Amino acid sequence: MTTRIISAAVALVIAILALVLHKTIVLNLLIGFISATAVYEILKAVKLDKFRHQTLACIVFAGVDALMPFFFYRLGTLYFLSYRLYFGIFVVTMCILYLRDHKKLNYTQFFGMVGMTVLITYSFGVLLRLVQDDRVVSAVPDKDKGKAQVFLAVITLCGAWLADSGAYFVGTFLKKSGREVHHPWPEISPNKTIEGLVGGVITNGVIMLIVSLIFDLIIKGLSVNYIVVFIAGMLCALVGLVGDLTASMIKRQTGIKDYGDLMPGHGGVMDRFDSALLVVPFMYYLISQGLIIK
Repeated sequence: MTTRIISAAVALVIAILALVLHKTIVLNLLIGFISATAVYEILKAVKLDKFRHQTLACIVFAGVDALMPFFFYRLGTLYFLSYRLYFGIFVVTMCILYLRDHKKLNYTQFFGMVGMTVLITYSFGVLLRLVQDDRVVSAVPDKDKGKAQVFLAVITLCGAWLADSGAYFVGTFLKKSGREVHHPWPEISPNKTIEGLVGGVITNGVIMLIVSLIFDLIIKGLSVNYIVVFIAGMLCALVGLVGDLTASMIKRQTGIKDYGDLMPGHGGVMDRFDSALLVVPFMYYLISQGLIIK
């Protein structure tokens, strides 16, 4: 437990510093490292890291994909190197490597490597867009845009991470009180219960509502749609659960306990961001439609 607390404290400090420096390339470098690590972890889990050149191409793409938004959104340069161009370069590279290694690399492995890399980098890229693309907060006064972007990033990550904690505490409380709990997915995640899920869904909505109220007091130009935030919080708990269970299923089928050991006591990047991979795009859609900030 001590190890878990220390790891969480270090991660929290790094997260706060990253948010403070969200307008600098520091955040892009951090997200690039996290994204590249997640790609490597998932490829290693399914034993595709043995294809070293393909794995390197996937990792490089993840890092480059995180760096590009800084130049696109902040500096207004490198438009000639659009996402479609360097994504195309990545795909062509993977195709060439596939043709070279076709005797030992089959098409399911080829598509698996490309697909997993694109999914992971897309989600982290959307997170970067939330905090670096001013068009996301166009309705907010210029002096408050930076704070609004931090707010959006915070509630998005809250939506991905806090439901699991709420579910854990509710489920544990019910178990200790002697009440019967139901385990709907014993072969995937034996500790998850229906009762905990309900508690986590409600807790997520309430916490996101509280976080929004706090930011609304800090940022004078912010106008939050609290009803949507509460509903979004509950939906995020369900969307995040799908990501969590999917990542857990991969671990069960590959026979591993954790994806990595980057955070002692917590596992690897994929163990921490499995829910966020689906929650971040979902929240971005709501935000981009003007449903969170009015």
